Amino acid sequence: MELRTASNPRDVKFYDTARLREEFLIQNVFVPDDFRLVYSHIDRIITGSAMPINKTLTLTAGDELRAEYFLERREMGVINIGGKGIITIDGRDYTVDFKEGMYIGMGSKDISFKSLDAAVPAKFYFNSTPAHKTYPTVLIKPEGTPEEGVVIVKDSNKVELGCLEDANHRTICKYILPGQVESCQLVMGMTKLEPGSVWNTMPCHTHDRRMEVYLYFEVPEDAVVFHYMGEPTETRHIVMRNEEAVISPSWSIHSASATHAYTFIWGMAGENQAFDDMDAVAMKDLR
Repeated sequence: MELRTASNPRDVKFYDTARLREEFLIQNVFVPDDFRLVYSHIDRIITGSAMPINKTLTLTAGDELRAEYFLERREMGVINIGGKGIITIDGRDYTVDFKEGMYIGMGSKDISFKSLDAAVPAKFYFNSTPAHKTYPTVLIKPEGTPEEGVVIVKDSNKVELGCLEDANHRTICKYILPGQVESCQLVMGMTKLEPGSVWNTMPCHTHDRRMEVYLYFEVPEDAVVFHYMGEPTETRHIVMRNEEAVISPSWSIHSASATHAYTFIWGMAGENQAFDDMDAVAMKDLR
């Protein structure tokens, strides 16, 4: 597990490109037949992945957590952006298809991941945060029929915003949040931009009470994403490519433009779970 410390905004304004990328960018998110785990001191979030191909991957705590098992004091949200796979939790199998997700509650001990077809492996992306209470483990589907242990994303949690004229026509799909899938602090979802749109979260905002992690995917090989960060009056950018993630501190804006439409998964952790708790930044105030 890779460890990253928090950064002071007064220091970040002096970072060059290499240092910005070292501190905030997560590359090689998906490693064949292995886990990739990055532990950030910012709200103690773990950004991780499992990409099983020829074997089943079993999640362990490692020395960094000083825990008997990974979710002894944590909760986890997972979204699959690859082929169909199976997550086994304490002996129960959950089949997780493309863009389906899971919330896994604190106290779940034995967690493993496998793909149903090695030729089209699953790509399980997850965020894990400290927890104080156990909430039910559920499979999350954007569409479908409700059944035991399965939550279907409510129509009210699928929000269409923007327009093609402003190059920001997008749909936000909220997976984990109060009133739908309960958690201690983790909020998680996905935003998909429509063809011809390239901007997300602009006008931008900050939220001092929560940090955020983005995973950009469905980015063509010859395209790039410009992820914007920094204090509103000291903005910076990081050039990103397909299936790369970026850590956004609570004091930083987090928006992007790209050379092609894309999709991204967002995960938040911190003081509260109010999706709309944000401090808007006027376009005229950006520097």
